[in-house]
Amino acid sequence: MITVTNLTVAYDDLVAVDEVTLQVPAGYVLAVSGPSGAGKSSLLWAIAGAVPAKSGTVLVDGLEIANRPAAAGHGVVLIPQGNGLARVLTARENLSMPLLAERRLPGDDRDRAEALESIDEIIQRALTDVGLEESGDHLVEELSGGEQQRIAVARGLAQRGKVILADESTSELDSTNRERVLELLRAEADRGAAVIIATHDPSVAAGADGHALMDEGRLSWDRRL
Repeated sequence: MITVTNLTVAYDDLVAVDEVTLQVPAGYVLAVSGPSGAGKSSLLWAIAGAVPAKSGTVLVDGLEIANRPAAAGHGVVLIPQGNGLARVLTARENLSMPLLAERRLPGDDRDRAEALESIDEIIQRALTDVGLEESGDHLVEELSGGEQQRIAVARGLAQRGKVILADESTSELDSTNRERVLELLRAEADRGAAVIIATHDPSVAAGADGHALMDEGRLSWDRRL
């Protein structure tokens, strides 16, 4: 469960998120739409603990999210707009970094090898899910914009978070891959995650369980969860 109460995010005098309150239960998908600059990304990044709130609270399963390490440790996964990938690493290396960071590998050589093999299986499954099973060893900078976006989605899926925050994750995709990603995000909700998608796409909003609108930092409801 994501519980946001009177959340305000400001950059100096600019209020990006203005006293937003919402709840997203586990197993549900909320779409948040609005024009560029409406505050959608700031809302998601604040829920992820990646930008500080001026006031208000964010709770995930009752735990207050104060910063990004706390959020990541509690299973809050952010798929950022612009993908956030390291361009000089391979797709596989980009997927492996958060998985290695969240797991303390055993000291025993055999157990360590088994743990690394398990991570490799998770990575390959995530790459297959987004249709890029043959691209794991390609450098990110060798991939197209749409492929990079799908790698970013795969990295988020591989972490199997309690909360998935997808910021414009279908914006550069063709219709086939857009539907693929939406089905994968729906599958995350079916697994028990709470999912929020920031989007400009009316079809994405129509397929979500609930739809909120943002404009000048304020949130209103088109369709409540």
